[in-house]
Amino acid sequence: MRVTRCSWVTDEPIYIVYHDEEWGRPVHDDRKFFEMITLEGAQAGLSWITILKRRENYRKAFDDFNVERISRYSESKIEELLQDAGIIRNRKKIESVIRNAQAFLRIQEEFGSFNAYIWQFVGGKPIVNHWDKQEDVPTKTKESEAMSKELKKRGFTFVGPTILYAFMQATGMVNDHTKECFLHGQVLTD
Repeated sequence: MRVTRCSWVTDEPIYIVYHDEEWGRPVHDDRKFFEMITLEGAQAGLSWITILKRRENYRKAFDDFNVERISRYSESKIEELLQDAGIIRNRKKIESVIRNAQAFLRIQEEFGSFNAYIWQFVGGKPIVNHWDKQEDVPTKTKESEAMSKELKKRGFTFVGPTILYAFMQATGMVNDHTKECFLHGQVLTD
């Protein structure tokens, strides 16, 4: 039986698995949050499939998104990452991961976890939308704009409102499965 998915999903198996098993499911794990904020920042100017296909390479290159370790990366580590063909070799994006790790640690220290901090932007529970078609889905919202403003104040980079709306969708803070999608209306859990 063929199921109907959100129209952005191609027939690429990696995309189908990502859509069906991950996208829109609430995240509460700090390491997973850091992974997704890193990958969404890496995507800036590129397609999501480009990053998704490199995800395992990112996990290897960035110590499985160990925030403490990443926060201490040296210039020699940056140079090493710039030679890694398995990731997007953009100095600004790589340096951003390190700065974001440092800011992420400060948030964890202040709030006990990044999870406790980030869910405040949606009142502690997912926003469930009911879009008819993909064209109806916004690229940013007042919540992603507020999140962007606050994260930038805290030292994050590559966290514009559009990047963060994609982050919110990816981590289930927002459920944007469209009405034609077989996952629309289901209670998605992590």
